Amino acid sequence: MTAAATDITAPQTRAARVRLELRTLLALAGPIIIAQLAHTAMGFVDAVMAGRVGPRDLAAVALGNSIWVPVFLLMTGILLATTPKVAQRHGAGTPGEIGPLVRQALWLALAAGLGASLLLFNAEPVLHLMKVDPDLIGPCMGYLHGIGTGLPSVALYHVLRCCSDGMGRTRPSMVLGLCGLALNIPLNYVFIYGHLGVPAMGGVGCGWATASVMWMMLLGMAAWVRWAPAYRDAAVFGHFQWPQWGVIKRLLGIGLPIGIAVFAESSIFAVIALLIGSLGSTVVAGHQIALSISSMVFMIPFSLGMAVTIRVGQALGRDLPREARFAAGIGMATALAYACFSATLMFLGREYIARIYTADPAVLHIAAMLIVYAALFQFSDAIQVTAAGALRGYQDTRVTMLLTLFAYWGIGLPVGYLLGLTDWLGAPAGPSGLWQGLIVGLTCAAAMLLVRLVRSARQRIRLGAA
Repeated sequence: MTAAATDITAPQTRAARVRLELRTLLALAGPIIIAQLAHTAMGFVDAVMAGRVGPRDLAAVALGNSIWVPVFLLMTGILLATTPKVAQRHGAGTPGEIGPLVRQALWLALAAGLGASLLLFNAEPVLHLMKVDPDLIGPCMGYLHGIGTGLPSVALYHVLRCCSDGMGRTRPSMVLGLCGLALNIPLNYVFIYGHLGVPAMGGVGCGWATASVMWMMLLGMAAWVRWAPAYRDAAVFGHFQWPQWGVIKRLLGIGLPIGIAVFAESSIFAVIALLIGSLGSTVVAGHQIALSISSMVFMIPFSLGMAVTIRVGQALGRDLPREARFAAGIGMATALAYACFSATLMFLGREYIARIYTADPAVLHIAAMLIVYAALFQFSDAIQVTAAGALRGYQDTRVTMLLTLFAYWGIGLPVGYLLGLTDWLGAPAGPSGLWQGLIVGLTCAAAMLLVRLVRSARQRIRLGAA
């Protein structure tokens, strides 16, 4: 009787743990997903409103995005080190240690933001190197000057957001993201067409509108962290502290590999776009449609990965390494379930999705074909981004960076180049070959990061048992 009862109770207990962890994970990830989608929608709004001014303005904004977005991802990736460190302190029940840590992260953010701004203000040689049409260089640089003005604020905002996320409070970033999106539209109108005493700037105005939104979001997050009761014990703004290079160096030791890994993943898509550029405008248009869809779909597993970072970090802070491993496993399973749904939807609806963007039959054919490849890499993409999030929670970032660089640049890109643009492995497959290389690279990244995660989790459990 007792044995039977035990056999029945154990599965029920495990099922209850799964439900509880899943609810907690989704409660964290839901606001992050909305915040990420709001951020993506701001870029979409900029493109649409600049495009209504004229093709020259749209081209200037598109060129500017190809320069500032990778810089932004590198900068914010470095600052992501704040999240697992805050999560561990929150999980350990030592909120008094959060304030000093975040104050040092703010100094790091200020330096990173100013450095990123300096890069954008001096980006003109890059445009000349890219042999950009001289008529586009002026408006593109004007757009980048506007964006550069806002990067210090978005760096500081990101640290405060990571602090809030690490404490398990992801709603502020959602609210402020939606507010930023709502503000972006009227501010674009003011700066593009010239109202309220502001001169008409055309597409350049999108950069200054985005910078204004960045500063407003920083003020909103600072006020939230300063006065909301949930952050009182952390006392982030309790008193002033000068930079402490030892703490900043430790933050950089974790954050710099994250930033490089994020940059490596995003930049490979830019390189593939450049390689596809030699295949004609129809191929480029089809590639851009498939890339736009896959980028939007990616926001959900990416947000799940951020939530897994929080859950793993908090469990380790409570000195519960088995719970950390359990949280990582539930996050992985959730991401894979979403991948099944998104891959099925993309595969079955590929032609309908492509028609949202274009009615050109040739572009439709290429886009639908590439969306099939995008559907296929949903599974490996879900595994690699969730595993990377869990490894951030373990603060295991250097090896993660090396594995990511090797998978994307040492395997994925060369394989894609060989399949797509050379006859070394058969007839050149064009864009299909380049996207097949992406699948190979993402699959290798997923396998290596999963092995690394299993090893890190086991090692932490052994250390806890010692």
